[in-house]
Amino acid sequence: MRKPSKWLPGFIALGLVWGLSFLFVELALISFTPIGIAFLRGLLGAVSLLVLVAVTRQKLPRVWRHWLHISIVAVLLNAAPGFLFALGQETVSSSIAGVINATTPLMTVLIIISFFRDQTPTVDQFLGIVVGFFGILLVMEIFSSSNQASVAGVITLLMATLCYGLAMPYAKRFVSPLPYSPYVLAASQVSASAALTALPAILWGITHDVITGTSLAGIALLGVLGTGVAYVWNYRNIELAGSVVASSVTYITPVVAVIAGVLVLGDQLSPSQVAGGILIVLSALLVQGRLRVTRTRNR
Repeated sequence: MRKPSKWLPGFIALGLVWGLSFLFVELALISFTPIGIAFLRGLLGAVSLLVLVAVTRQKLPRVWRHWLHISIVAVLLNAAPGFLFALGQETVSSSIAGVINATTPLMTVLIIISFFRDQTPTVDQFLGIVVGFFGILLVMEIFSSSNQASVAGVITLLMATLCYGLAMPYAKRFVSPLPYSPYVLAASQVSASAALTALPAILWGITHDVITGTSLAGIALLGVLGTGVAYVWNYRNIELAGSVVASSVTYITPVVAVIAGVLVLGDQLSPSQVAGGILIVLSALLVQGRLRVTRTRNR
């Protein structure tokens, strides 16, 4: 790993952009439909990444089987979550969406231990799953008499992070080994997402009656920065700092999302939801092995 001065600026920038993405979605929802947001963020992100591929004179995949695997990941990592997060944020605040997004490591571990029988969860991971479950219940305010949170909206967001959880092991097994650079894979993946959401967006509608400048700014920032430039920064961080450090951006994202939601949109979080958010972040630390409560025996 290189000196922090080399990778830290990009790491912070990525955390800010991904954390602000939930704010961008909220702004885009003023004029655009959830499927329209999923399509446009993919389209704008694809254009940004394809320009990079063209400038660096790299070539896109030409093997149909490679495109099949890339397209499956595009559905699970871009198209479906892009639609589900926008749909969920119609009834759930951007702050809550940012907190729920932090359940991605939890979902990934659940998928791995459910479908890959050779991998047994550790005690810490099992504890993380339990802690995360209670965190989700607190965010949904199941134990609160006021129950201000939209249960349906939170479930929709959890479906999005479940897609992320499905995508991670699939991409690691079938896409990462492909003979292409990370930038080509990212451009191909986001392009596939745009192509797959184009027809549904046309059929169900991309926009509402009036398009505002605020919503245009939101979708532009979401597509170009949150989907296009962010992918470049993420791969750059992996190259300079390693995958372990780069993945730690997961813990910055919900903090940025909550701060932006409260300061810009006036989001209000109940004490129950704040406690739930803390538990969700702790569960992510536990399932990823960043936080240990059990001692490892020396052999």
